[in-house]
Amino acid sequence: MAKVIVIANQKGGVGKTTTAVNLAASMAATKRKVLLIDLDPQGNATMGSGIDKYGDVSTVYDLLVDEKPFEEIVEKETSGEYHLIPANGDVTAVEVKLMELFAREVRLRNALELVKEQYDFIFIDCPPSLNMLTVNAMTAADSVLVPMQCEYYALEGLTALMETITQLAKLVNPDLKIEGILRTMYDPRNRLANDVSEQLKQHFGEKVYRTVIPRNVRLAEAPSFGSPAMYYDRTSTGAKAYLALAGEILRRKEQVEVA
Repeated sequence: MAKVIVIANQKGGVGKTTTAVNLAASMAATKRKVLLIDLDPQGNATMGSGIDKYGDVSTVYDLLVDEKPFEEIVEKETSGEYHLIPANGDVTAVEVKLMELFAREVRLRNALELVKEQYDFIFIDCPPSLNMLTVNAMTAADSVLVPMQCEYYALEGLTALMETITQLAKLVNPDLKIEGILRTMYDPRNRLANDVSEQLKQHFGEKVYRTVIPRNVRLAEAPSFGSPAMYYDRTSTGAKAYLALAGEILRRKEQVEVA
């Protein structure tokens, strides 16, 4: 049975999609069966997976609104060797369409219940806003992974996100929890970054991953080649960091299962 992890932050530009694509690829490299769902109408995770969002592709719109069979929508040939439910500009209309439908907040959860046995991990890349797509993701998820930069405004955004997760847990998914907090675009030479990092560890303790994602040119370049960093440049510090993150998540999962 797959573990469903939402990758979310209401603040944009924190490395959310970069994390979704590279973590999915890294987990697939460990021989786990992985599905990545792109819920962002920008379709960046789709393009970063080597799938042309402007081409003839089915999207999460077809899954949530038209309720097409999963097998007709999923892309199995991605550059990261994981499966993908794509997104493009059509997904913008999902928000409006869902408001007209019954049980609109659980449509993704219901769709995934039919395929969870096929995967070890399902990652969901959310838009940087709290809308019906994000609510669907949170309702379907076991946990939330929060990428964030170590800067002052990011702390404020994290507080707002934690409140949102708490409210959604009360309303639609009582089992929802924080998977972990991931420090992204980290520069250890920056004093503020180090200060914020220490505040995170003091406040959230073991929820903060030991793995830190550095600022890395290869991570920034890889999406333009439609590839996760580990297939663009496996030796880059960014690719190695996401492989380390996958290992840390697997170790945590094993510890919980043993306990």
